[in-house]
Amino acid sequence: MHTMYQFSPNELTTKEKKKFLIGAVIPRPIALVSTKSHAGVINVAPFSYFNIVTYDPPMLSIAVQRTNGESKDTARNIFENKEAVVHVVDTDNVDATNMTSAPLGPEESELDISNFTLVDSKIVNVPGVHETKVRFETVLHDSLVIYNDNNIPTTDVLFLRVKHYHIAKDIYHNGYVDPVKLSAVSRLAGNDYAKIGQIFTRKRPE
Repeated sequence: MHTMYQFSPNELTTKEKKKFLIGAVIPRPIALVSTKSHAGVINVAPFSYFNIVTYDPPMLSIAVQRTNGESKDTARNIFENKEAVVHVVDTDNVDATNMTSAPLGPEESELDISNFTLVDSKIVNVPGVHETKVRFETVLHDSLVIYNDNNIPTTDVLFLRVKHYHIAKDIYHNGYVDPVKLSAVSRLAGNDYAKIGQIFTRKRPE
């Protein structure tokens, strides 16, 4: 048995609540998301509040934190154009991905400060990032806005329906993704990331 601390959210500062969650809910998969503005500027940004919603229909979720109540470029672009390409971040592209987290204006593209290059999509009008092993062309299925206790909007939650899959041939065999060759990285807290570690198996009860 462990001796436990106990907190009410009201006892913690906003920073403490964030640190508690991102330090404890680990590892978190990272989505690198490309979007296009009405002006045609391509935005590329990483998000670790990201996961699968369901596989039928195939759907992903991304929570984009707002700044001073205002939607970030990624969320705003998706609201405007209803499209995005979601990529899996791996050990080969994590450094370039980290560069795209720099705070840029809506008229600036993260492509100018990273080594990423673009590749045309098949279904959506948003290009994908060439230097990734897995990418999903998606359209906006639904969304919701999260408000804090002061009734200030803090987060845009986006539900993205997958319309087309792209996967590197060398990591996909007989319908299964090779987790070692994919070499996905996950987000921890602060400046820390994690690689895929020891893989172990547990058979589910029948």
